[in-house]
Amino acid sequence: MITVTVEKEQAGRIQSFEMSGHADFAAHGKDLVCAGASAVAFGSVNAIIALTGQTPDIRQGKEGGYLKVVLPSATNREQDIQLIVRAMIVSLQTIEQDYGQHIQIIFKK
Repeated sequence: MITVTVEKEQAGRIQSFEMSGHADFAAHGKDLVCAGASAVAFGSVNAIIALTGQTPDIRQGKEGGYLKVVLPSATNREQDIQLIVRAMIVSLQTIEQDYGQHIQIIFKK
């Protein structure tokens, strides 16, 4: 199962997200859940960089199956970054609605 952990501050600002595990929906290379979740997450990180000029702290597993992104704070592009990440969460929740046995989103404060 893919687990997406979203860490929020008390005020609601998303400070990081972590994606780990494998969906095990289908064989490696044919797993639609894994491909969809990965495309949403990496597309969002790429959008943050391309559209805001800010680069988050990104950590990846060498064999795949792990991504942690710590979002930059105290930037004049904070609202844009938060909007992109919130859009990512909506997309991941859409995947979770249909494939909840393969992906789970957890929110931590």
